Amino acid sequence: MGRFGRLWLALAALSGLLSVAAGAFAAHGIADPMAKGLLRTGASYEMTHALAVFVCAVVFALGGERARLAPPVFLVGAVLFSGSLYVLALGGPRWLGAVTPLGGLLFMAGWALLAWSALSIRTASRDA
Repeated sequence: MGRFGRLWLALAALSGLLSVAAGAFAAHGIADPMAKGLLRTGASYEMTHALAVFVCAVVFALGGERARLAPPVFLVGAVLFSGSLYVLALGGPRWLGAVTPLGGLLFMAGWALLAWSALSIRTASRDA
């Protein structure tokens, strides 16, 4: 795995760390139920997509070269989706709610890219 791939994995790990911090803050540092819900939702989606980047590395290692396209899509999706929810939970402007669905669209695009990549894997026994 090249330097570029290691960078995506490191960013995914940091995204996972941030999701744990946001979840912990929701559980222990926020009283407002609406803010708690926003933080929990953001943390859940961010963790899921941080782990998806690691799955991309596995699919790539198995021969699905297109999997290299999905990590930036997943991580930018996390910034837009989860980040907008975190900012809203902390009292940010309500117009940021319009950004959240863009992150969701990127999540779906990332999964589509990962599926496309998985379908492109060729096994030695089948292709021989």
